[in-house]
Amino acid sequence: MVDGFGAITYWGFSPALDLQEKDIVSHINITERTESESDVLNILLIGAGDCRHILKTIARIHRHKRKKINIYIVENNLEVYARHILLLITALQSPSQMGLQEKTELFLEIFGNSQIRAHSNEYIISKANKIIRYVTDMDLLSDHLPLLDISALKFKERDQLEAIMKFWRNPDVKVFDIADFWDKRVRQHLGVRYDSKRGAFDWDYSMKLCEKGANVINIHEYCQWRYNGVAFEPREGDYECPNKTLASGLIMKVAGERVAQRGYWGDIVTSPYISFGIECEEESLLKTANGVHVKTARDISEYNITSLFYELQHKDIYVLPKAEDKKPSAVLTEITEEEEEEADPTASSQTADVEADITESEFINIDGVTLHFLPLNSTPDLHKKSKFQKLFSIVYTANSMVHLLTSDLVETFADKASVVLETAKFMVDLKKEQIPEFVKKITSIAKSAGCQPTQPCDPEKDAFARFKFHRK
Repeated sequence: MVDGFGAITYWGFSPALDLQEKDIVSHINITERTESESDVLNILLIGAGDCRHILKTIARIHRHKRKKINIYIVENNLEVYARHILLLITALQSPSQMGLQEKTELFLEIFGNSQIRAHSNEYIISKANKIIRYVTDMDLLSDHLPLLDISALKFKERDQLEAIMKFWRNPDVKVFDIADFWDKRVRQHLGVRYDSKRGAFDWDYSMKLCEKGANVINIHEYCQWRYNGVAFEPREGDYECPNKTLASGLIMKVAGERVAQRGYWGDIVTSPYISFGIECEEESLLKTANGVHVKTARDISEYNITSLFYELQHKDIYVLPKAEDKKPSAVLTEITEEEEEEADPTASSQTADVEADITESEFINIDGVTLHFLPLNSTPDLHKKSKFQKLFSIVYTANSMVHLLTSDLVETFADKASVVLETAKFMVDLKKEQIPEFVKKITSIAKSAGCQPTQPCDPEKDAFARFKFHRK
């Protein structure tokens, strides 16, 4: 059976990174390259699980000198690629189509909830239809969203992506009973502790998450997520529709035979709060009172996503509105019948203009960035293609994929490269002594591949181990 971490990584086990931040790129010497080459940064993401690093990196591109980025993505499940595409399409919705707050709420709901509102379910259905058109018509995708490049995917993988979208757009909410799948996973994971699961959740929170520095996550929100998989409730409503983007198939052994079963096979112990909900530029959101955080991981996630979406749209740093700015003064306005009659033709004209604008600019344009979706599990074969030789200046590997850091993969590294490996810091189910052992293991793997640590990695404090590579 599947353990608490799951067989598919729908969200990461570390906070989002801006892959152009100083600690990552400081030792990459670009002065030896030609001017045209130094303008381009090629990044390889292996098994990140969600689009957190992608989103933060492209949102903050305006903060850095280098404006051209190619991000190459390798995952081991097409459902993860499908979620990448949907969430990125949501993030890039034009302000003429969707306001900042609505976009933030919708993104978080799809990203981290097992059950969503009917409105959000309808949104997924509509976007699934659109993504089917993009997957089956590469020219249309290139015209509408040049940011996304899925041309490297195999034809079979594109067909499977289309099949995933057809499942998402199925209006029957009973086709994927995630509440039942979730409960069965929890029951299987806890075993005899299932009847006292609240105590088990409390223990994981206080003795594991809090010790790992994630005590900004509120115990009530964490336990609710452990109960039913609902991490974000940005506004009141009925969260009753299954989030079909979390559905996937897995080959299971039943009575000695291998059988494909659809269900929820993701994380049920760590939570989606780690990706966006425990670190923040806005210090006021991290304040404590009597040793307790005033704000929760939900609040921080909402702020972080809002700020990233704001930067995507405005190419400027988001400033949290002050309390007094949020309270508009009440103004009484008398409306006469004459004013109403005059407004009608104008309103219809404005509606037509807005509809025209939506058609022309459905997505926010991100210049200089391309996201390349590579074939599933293609990391071991990248060195065989000449176009990838000495290409990647930054390589990120999730903790479940560190074993792929081999001498073959190193052939794809630029002469000077930065390597970021995710540690097991937030892997809740691991024993305390296993965390430093994991750091020793990945450090040994990195050194064997010719990488050297740029700074000491504290297993209890650091979510990432950072290395540099210099080809001799």
